[in-house]
Formats: sequence, structure tokens, C-alpha cells
Amino acid sequence: MNIPAEFNEIRPYTPEELPQIYEELIADPAFRTVVESVIPGVPFEGLAMKMRLCKTNLDFQKAFFYGLLWDLVKKTAQTLTFDCSQLSDLTRNYTFISNHRDIILDSAFLSILLIDKGMTTVEIAIGDNLLIYPWIHKLVRVNKSFIVKRGVNMRQKLEASALMSRYMHFALKEKHENLWIAQRQGRAKDSNDRTQDSVLKMMAMAGEGDAIDRLKELNIVPLAISYEYDPCDFLKAKELQQKRDDAHFRKSPEDDLINMQTGLYGYKGRIHFQTSACLNQELDELKKRNLPKCDLFTAISETIDRHIHSRYRLFEGNYVAYDLLMEDNRFADKYDAEDKLRFGKYLEQQIAKVDLPQKDNTFLRHALLTMYANPLINQLKTAQQ
Repeated sequence: MNIPAEFNEIRPYTPEELPQIYEELIADPAFRTVVESVIPGVPFEGLAMKMRLCKTNLDFQKAFFYGLLWDLVKKTAQTLTFDCSQLSDLTRNYTFISNHRDIILDSAFLSILLIDKGMTTVEIAIGDNLLIYPWIHKLVRVNKSFIVKRGVNMRQKLEASALMSRYMHFALKEKHENLWIAQRQGRAKDSNDRTQDSVLKMMAMAGEGDAIDRLKELNIVPLAISYEYDPCDFLKAKELQQKRDDAHFRKSPEDDLINMQTGLYGYKGRIHFQTSACLNQELDELKKRNLPKCDLFTAISETIDRHIHSRYRLFEGNYVAYDLLMEDNRFADKYDAEDKLRFGKYLEQQIAKVDLPQKDNTFLRHALLTMYANPLINQLKTAQQ
């Protein structure tokens, strides 16, 4: 396929480029060290041979990531389930836009779930702030990621957004790929998931026709991701206190690496992914309202939020957290005394992991309760609309 050269810096590697990238990864001692820790007991030379046999990015994903991820589910989760029954045509390509819980696993789990449905994996929007080592930069592009440029000035940001929009339209229409993008930049630390208008404005920069027509070209599908336990919850609570105590606090690349490792290997309990239908019909309805452009994007964001909030799978901990936060027993019928005791102990364990010199246990507990209560709070608000 003839891929425009303007995408060379951000797109996934092509099958023709893979052999050279494989050799560069195989020769990288840091990559070898990571692989030998993730896949212990298997000679690296054998894994290198297996890499060289993968002719496409999807071959690589199926040969390595598919099995590794399902093994990870067995070790770190109770279940991983997927409901895409509202997608009427599994042969079409879609842009999945979801709430964002885990830096790596949200899109990775989606890909293996799509494989099990006979669909192709997603090309993944990933921020370049996470590509802190050369081997990570190469590996994510082998793994069908396209790069979102962060930390650039306003003019460069506009150019980068337009380029990414053009790439997304090209990938879906010409390459016939599924896409995944988070509804906002970064994860919502308090699990109060809201779609940023700026994400939709970026997606509508390319394509034909007006903003609605351009978004329809991407076949947007809202996706709700629910984790019973977020292994990074204590890190998010810690960051919330750091930002409270220091208005200029910024996470370091090392912090991102710790978040990635904790998210990968921490216990998650039950995990559920659920899609809505493709938004195109609702976008047509919005078009009839002739809203001003600024109001239009807000209305689309609210539509996506409504679909995500209404499709959360809620667990006992969400109900316990709500009642503890509100000092109420509104949802006492959703859990028993053992569930409440278990969740209380879980909170204590997570708070104990926070390593801050001026640790505020009351603040951290409130942050964690809010994190677990917000999906229920948002679902209740959606039900009232």
C-alpha cells in the first residue's frame, strides 16, 4: 500500500519495515532484558527466530501479545468479558473511543477481545511522553500504535493534530483498520470520565464535508471499560495529593514507567468492556439541530459520555464506596457485610502503599472512595437524563 510520506514519523511500521526493526530490537540489550523477564525460561534466540517469522504487525500481535495478555488476565484478573452485541456489523471498521483506566491495557485488552470476535486489532493512539526508551518507541509501532505528539507549542500542536486526524481517516478508510483513542488526554485520576471536546475537534479536522460528516467517516463507537480494582489507584491518589500540595507538580518519565508496571502486574478483579452502537445515526440527529460549532462538539461529547456512563459494569466495591463517601446506606442491598469489610481492608492496603513524607491519610482515603464511587455517580446521573 502507498502510504503518504507525511505519516512516516507517527504511523505504525509497515510490514516491509519490520525485518529491520526486529533486528534493531534483538540487538538492544535493554529490550532483551525486558523480554527475558516477561517470558522467563525461554531462550532469547528462540524468541528472536519467532519474531523474524512474523511478516505483519498482526502476525506479531498474535504470535506474542495475544498469548501473553491472556496469561496476564489469568494471573492478575478474575475475568475479562466483552459485550459488543450493539455493533450490528462486525465486518466494518470502527474508531473506539473509551474512558481510560490503564496506560497499556485498555487498548491491549480490546485488541485480544476483538481477535476473539473475528475482528482485526486496533491501531492505538499513544502519547510520545510514554516512549521513554528507544525500544519502547519501536515496539509500540510494531504493535500498531500511532504517535500523539505532546509537549509542543501551540502552532506545532495544531499541525500535529491535523496530521493525526488525516492519519486516522486514512487508516480507517484506506488501510481498513480499527482505531482506539482515549476520550481525553491522560487518565481521569478520579474516574470521573468526561470526553474532551478537543479530542473530537482533532478527529474532525480531516475528511470531507462538515464536522458531522467528517466524524461519521470514522464510525465512532463509545466503549465503556470497567475494572473492579484499579492497581494504580494508590498512585493516582498519591498524584492528587502531590498536585494539591504543589501546584507545579508534574509526573516524571519514571513515574509513568511505575504506573505502566503497576497497571500491568497488579490485581484487577473482574474486567468488562462494553460498546454502544456506532454513533452515526445519533450524529445525523444532532446535525438536524443546526447547533453552533462550539455547542455541537459539546453535545457530541455529552452523547459519548452518556453511552459510556450507562454501560459501566458496577461491582460491590463501587456501591460500598458510594455509601461510605455519602455516609449513607442507599445501596446496602448491593453488598453484604463481608463485601464491605473486604473493600475497607483493600482501601487500607492501598493507602499503605503511598510513600509521601507528608502523607494525608484522610485525603487519600477520600480520593480512593471518590475514584470508586464516580462510575456509579455518573451512571445515576445518566439514568436521570
